Amino acid sequence: MKRRLRSIKTHLDKKKKNPLFRELHELDMEKAEIAKKIIGYRINNNLTQAELADKLSVSQQQISKIENGEFSNIATLAKVLLSLGYSLKIEIYKIPKYKLPRLRHKLKIA
Repeated sequence: MKRRLRSIKTHLDKKKKNPLFRELHELDMEKAEIAKKIIGYRINNNLTQAELADKLSVSQQQISKIENGEFSNIATLAKVLLSLGYSLKIEIYKIPKYKLPRLRHKLKIA
């Protein structure tokens, strides 16, 4: 089992050398951290998804999506996090010009 985990880690490390993959991987890790906080809150307070949703005036489906890392509605995500005592910060930053052609190529955009 350790060998298998090591080979997965090695594979992931190789993939992370690609800047686009690394960025998307980091985003997925941040999504997982947000989901853990919400799930942890629910468990610690003995709440079902439906009960938490009711408490926050959102649908159970929205809670489920957030817990699964699907953040299509930033306003709902911010509302849920705020009610749990967290703030949402979205950061936008300029990509250096020398990296743009490679990223555009990887994303297949002009």
